[in-house]
Amino acid sequence: MQAVYESTKLPMVEVFQTVEGEGMRAGFPTVFVRVFNCNLRCTWCDTPYSYAPSTPEYLATISEILTQVKQYPAKHICLTGGEPLMHGQKSLLLLQALAELDHIVDVHIETNGAIDLTPFQEWRQIHPQGHKVRFVMDYKLPASGESEKMNLLNFDLLQADDEIKFVIGNEVDFHSALIIAKQYVKQGIPMFSPVWESMPPHRLVELMLEHQLTDIKLNLQIHKVIWDPNQRGV
Repeated sequence: MQAVYESTKLPMVEVFQTVEGEGMRAGFPTVFVRVFNCNLRCTWCDTPYSYAPSTPEYLATISEILTQVKQYPAKHICLTGGEPLMHGQKSLLLLQALAELDHIVDVHIETNGAIDLTPFQEWRQIHPQGHKVRFVMDYKLPASGESEKMNLLNFDLLQADDEIKFVIGNEVDFHSALIIAKQYVKQGIPMFSPVWESMPPHRLVELMLEHQLTDIKLNLQIHKVIWDPNQRGV
């Protein structure tokens, strides 16, 4: 595969190490591999520099990306974007290469809910390092402006240690997320995450307790507490 890794290029935004800011691995030192481009335009997106009309920071072969990742000691990788899986076979090759790194114990993929996860799940089931890979799948709610593009069939592909992130912009979003979670979540850990600017975390907690959501986890973005919410590379 080395020749394939040396010839396959992807548009990139950045590779850096910080602590994971959210989800089940929050707080662990993590290498973020941010791939350029996205097929959605969510109203509250906090990484608009990762898709057009912005442009990639650089093009890199998979081998070059691996060299960047290996600069850092972290054992966790967050493959993110943009939408890191929208490059199809190239995305799959990058995922495989990252999972094959000996020192890596976890590769979690932040995917936006509008990409068919079938080829990635099929790979995960047969590859020797597939057990390292987890999906962190968004489900976009009405306030995002992209709820109509969600692929509901992806829920059937999730495993117990995957995560489902519902980003809650307002109380309409909250009630929509309740319906989707009850109807479609079979496996995976559902999480409710407040939009930083429009859903006060304390109000989201009040709603979760009021509705007795004992199987749903509150998900706060701790990197926006540690650093300025608009700071990059953290």
